[in-house]
Amino acid sequence: MAVGPVTIARPAPVEGRPVTLRGLLEREGVFSWLMLAPGVLFLLAFVAYPFFYGIYLSLLERRVATPGIFVGLANFRTLAHDAVFWQVTGNTFKYVALTTVFKLTGGLGMALVMNQHFRGKNLVRAALLLPFIVPTALSTVAWMWILDPTFSIVNWLLVHGGVITSGYSWLGNASLAMWSLIVVNTWRGMPFYGITLLAGLQTISPDLYEAAAIDGAGTTQRFWHVTLPIIKPILIIVTMFSVIFTFADFQIVYLLTHGGPANATQVFVTYAFDLGMSGGQLGMGAAAALTLLPALALVIVVLTLYLRRE
Repeated sequence: MAVGPVTIARPAPVEGRPVTLRGLLEREGVFSWLMLAPGVLFLLAFVAYPFFYGIYLSLLERRVATPGIFVGLANFRTLAHDAVFWQVTGNTFKYVALTTVFKLTGGLGMALVMNQHFRGKNLVRAALLLPFIVPTALSTVAWMWILDPTFSIVNWLLVHGGVITSGYSWLGNASLAMWSLIVVNTWRGMPFYGITLLAGLQTISPDLYEAAAIDGAGTTQRFWHVTLPIIKPILIIVTMFSVIFTFADFQIVYLLTHGGPANATQVFVTYAFDLGMSGGQLGMGAAAALTLLPALALVIVVLTLYLRRE
């Protein structure tokens, strides 16, 4: 005699049963929001609130210890007619563009070297991380001594090597000061590129290189047709982060040159600090800080669209 499938009746839910804390936590939606809550609160307190308050300040004529007067976009119009602001804009884009190119090429070369097999490889990798690990303020003080016009070891080496006859004022000369900052920022940021790209290189299967070599591809061809296409997404992402960090770079510029001489190294963040904190013009300082937002947004959007297309 055939027996049909047995259906086990489930107990009907009891109406009015109290909801326990354990029952709430077992719900996927509640648990997910509970895990997200600390991060969301942190972003609201330390990112969203300062950002929107900065926008509010930029619309005011606000000085320290005085009530603000709403002036709309007057602060931005004042900056647009300020010659120093346009000098700062040129300095910032020059600083960001050159350091990004140098860090990209240097970091990629560093990653390719560290990806090879040689004795002491782990020690070299650890040593190359030092510029990124050492606190910025501490390393900047060391660079102040290295570039000092009187006690500079760079000047000493160049003079005793017969390259120059007398030492340069690396941070006191308008042209040399910007190049000095570019060198320091490149030195500090290159390990970030190097270690990140090294992680990408180590995901490439050796079989791909062997197959390319069998097909007759040389070292340069293997780099262009195997290595670069695979690490391109990582390259774009690390470049995006580097551009953001460099746009917001404050410590190196402020400690080494304070934006001088004659505003030759003044960038958006130091200029906004001088206006808002040193000059007491909080509204103007907020407006100057917000002017870098469109440039950052444009860079992020372009790189993101390019990454999605790839």
